Amino acid sequence: MRTLLLAVFLSVLALAAVGLPRQDPGPSAPRGRILAVGGGGTTDAIAARAIALAGGPKAHMLIVPQASSSEDAGASSVEFWRAAGVLDVQVLALADRDAARAAIGAADFVCMPGGDQNRLMQALREADVLDAIRARYRDGALVGGTSAGAAVLSATMIVGGKSADLESVRAQGTEVADGIGLWSDALIDQHFLKRQRFNRLLAGVLDHPELVGIGIDERTGVVLQPDGSCEVVGDGGVVVIDARAATVRSAEPSTRHSADSMRLAVYRDGDRFTLTAPKKR
Repeated sequence: MRTLLLAVFLSVLALAAVGLPRQDPGPSAPRGRILAVGGGGTTDAIAARAIALAGGPKAHMLIVPQASSSEDAGASSVEFWRAAGVLDVQVLALADRDAARAAIGAADFVCMPGGDQNRLMQALREADVLDAIRARYRDGALVGGTSAGAAVLSATMIVGGKSADLESVRAQGTEVADGIGLWSDALIDQHFLKRQRFNRLLAGVLDHPELVGIGIDERTGVVLQPDGSCEVVGDGGVVVIDARAATVRSAEPSTRHSADSMRLAVYRDGDRFTLTAPKKR
């Protein structure tokens, strides 16, 4: 009798469950990878790592050259990557929006060379292809950039290199704009050690303490994996400034910043790190 009642009870639960609405699992984590290079040239080691991450020499590579004002923008990048061993390298044209989105959707490696990050963002925004790049990254492509192409990878993008205050750390002393937003919790700076941009990145981080500053030197890259781990490849260093658990005291625009208990790390080729948020003290 008890066995029969138990069977009936389980059957009722099963039937009830069929009618219950399914819970939304939420958006899935991106399956793609990011490669942010600090400018100053792409080393053989960075190129080899990029090709491997994209799937090998037969990967479909798409150069996005709109950061440059040159009429033949992208030609040198095509030549470089073909010499590095990539068999299929194309240049993104934005005149035909549908064709541009299709090219992005077919790419295994979306690569954005240097120039002016504001020019690049404006071109991609006007062509309405930003969502196509985001979707391709979510679906598993490698998206990389060097110099200006690295800056646009974050959601908050550093701009205004010539106007930056390199002699003090002041509130709103680092000019920012909207980037593509693939690396949402990072604030990326490039040519970092070569051009002595520590103050610029530090001020930007203290203006936006929810973001982690990633200062990438020339001929150096950072790979972000889907699990959130990072690896450094190249000749230079990477400086990480983390103020998420720091005490950041409010400051009026143009006045000096004040903060303590920040985290600072320096990494080199072969080092790995994660941006797991530390706990507040």
